[in-house]
Amino acid sequence: MATGMEQFLQVFFEETDEHLATLELLLIGLDLDQPDAETLNGIFRAAHSIKGSSGMFGFDDLTAVTHELETLLDRIRCGQTALHVDMIGAFLEARDVLQRLLDAHRSQVPDPDVPVAATVERLRAWLAAPAAATADAPSGLFEDAPAATETSASDEDFGFFDDAPGMPGASATGAASDDDFGFFDDAPGAPDARPVEPYGLFDKAPGAPATSAPVAASEAPKAAPTVAKATAAPRADSESSSIRVSVEKIDSLINLVGELVITQAMLSQLSEDLDPAHFERLQQALAQLEHNTRDLQESVMSIRMLPISFIFSRFPRLVHDTSARLGKQVELILQGEHTELDKSVIEKLSDPLTHIVRNSIDHGIETPAERLAAGKPAQGSVKLAASHQGGSVVVEISDDGRGLSRERILAKAREKGLPVHDGMTDAEVWQLIFMPGFSTAEAVTELSGRGVGMDVVRRNIQAMGGRIDIDSAPGMGTRMSIRLPLTLAILDGLIVAVEQVNYVVPLTYIVESLQARADDVRGLAGEESTVIRVRGEYLPLFSLNQLLRIGAEPMPPEQGIVVILESEGRSFALQVDELVGQQQVVIKSLEQNFRRIDGIAGATIMGDGSVALILDVDALPRLAAQGESTHERS
Repeated sequence: MATGMEQFLQVFFEETDEHLATLELLLIGLDLDQPDAETLNGIFRAAHSIKGSSGMFGFDDLTAVTHELETLLDRIRCGQTALHVDMIGAFLEARDVLQRLLDAHRSQVPDPDVPVAATVERLRAWLAAPAAATADAPSGLFEDAPAATETSASDEDFGFFDDAPGMPGASATGAASDDDFGFFDDAPGAPDARPVEPYGLFDKAPGAPATSAPVAASEAPKAAPTVAKATAAPRADSESSSIRVSVEKIDSLINLVGELVITQAMLSQLSEDLDPAHFERLQQALAQLEHNTRDLQESVMSIRMLPISFIFSRFPRLVHDTSARLGKQVELILQGEHTELDKSVIEKLSDPLTHIVRNSIDHGIETPAERLAAGKPAQGSVKLAASHQGGSVVVEISDDGRGLSRERILAKAREKGLPVHDGMTDAEVWQLIFMPGFSTAEAVTELSGRGVGMDVVRRNIQAMGGRIDIDSAPGMGTRMSIRLPLTLAILDGLIVAVEQVNYVVPLTYIVESLQARADDVRGLAGEESTVIRVRGEYLPLFSLNQLLRIGAEPMPPEQGIVVILESEGRSFALQVDELVGQQQVVIKSLEQNFRRIDGIAGATIMGDGSVALILDVDALPRLAAQGESTHERS
């Protein structure tokens, strides 16, 4: 447990991460033609907060960069300096330098390659440039901006370690003078102060390139910036109504609640044999216990819930940088940022989303010339949307680009020797892009073309108990839908039995269950495979006890129950002995407590104390294929 200064440092690191995220989001969404005064104030406050907090802990390198950044931002928001498109690039580079410095201080491993001095000099070059007349500022921009001498009045809202409000000797820029605090006698001063080196822990790297003065506004062409239709929520002063708790404590609480759920289920099952006439009050108490346990479980699980904006907020910068590198114009649209997901799911979702968005820009969105020739606007769009659907969260990544080419994908699949045919449905063809090493890119670039990534994307999503589907139309665009459980700790499942042993099938894979008729089940000539006809469509039929190699020969399909499942764009049927019921179960890792078993994703403890295995639905068709090949060899 962190104690003393370590505890305050942890708060500083967390809050600075938040300020840097806010800084990046506001900079990306800034309208250069008509910059919003409140947005500029928010950018200034983020830099000001980082400066005050880093100075308190003696992180002089962070203080040096944010001092220059804060001064320049204050001049811009007060109309003393005109905002230029190249400034956004300088601000974003300074933000990246601050992030690297913060990470280095957090890990206590110096990074000598951080260009602190070059960044400060670049910002000072903008400060040394001729100041723009206030009258040249966009009309109405600074009408509501606070007076320069009054800017410190709202500093108490900036964060945990901000400069105290109303300190005497505030500078003309609105930030309190460092010398008045008595902490930073040696901190770098205003632009006309002595040379900035050294800064403390991270000095200028040897051979750092010299930074030239900024290009005048009349000399540099104005690039079309990437637009993010999302705004950073204003940071509320919530210290009095919230506390910071370590994730380990929350995980421990969730585990205890999980055990309580299991115990409650045991008590409920034991009470079924009691005579209601003699044990009426006991059963009433158990019913109340079940109700309270469910409420407690939902409340505890909500503690780990975070809005998906924690991920979405990273993509404006990603889209901005990637589209600029590829010479494309891309608008990013964000929807459903307040949709909540378990923290563990959010952490694992970041990498798959990043890869898909990059692919959308690289492969999907055309160049401005290609889009104009096709009758489209020069600027393409990528949309990230999240929503709750039933007990799951659906995240959609869509673009209005060229779409997937069925012919190119099939040709590439034949080239790689994959078993494909022209009669495949579009959904089956789209799933081919998830095959390892599969890529339709004509050339290898630093962003794509190596066939590495989409197979990892699907594997990561499946590891979270989710699935990914693709819908695409040539010339119209592509939409990828990711369906995920709300949490990785709790699962809604259908309990099925085979040989009087219970198994759990995740509900997200189930289409329906039915009683098979004998004339609907057919065996394929010369093969061991069996298919079943469901509303005119023949689906592969697998027996669970054969897949897991348990018990004797399976009963005839018409005597059991058939569950129709959908996985990886394909549907198949699974034969079981009976349906036990639907239940919410607490997931336990089988790999951590025992070992990995093919076809099994985890385990849970039932109300009678028995262990039920949770099926890995995506792996079942592969198990069937392995069984058939083994039978052929024998």
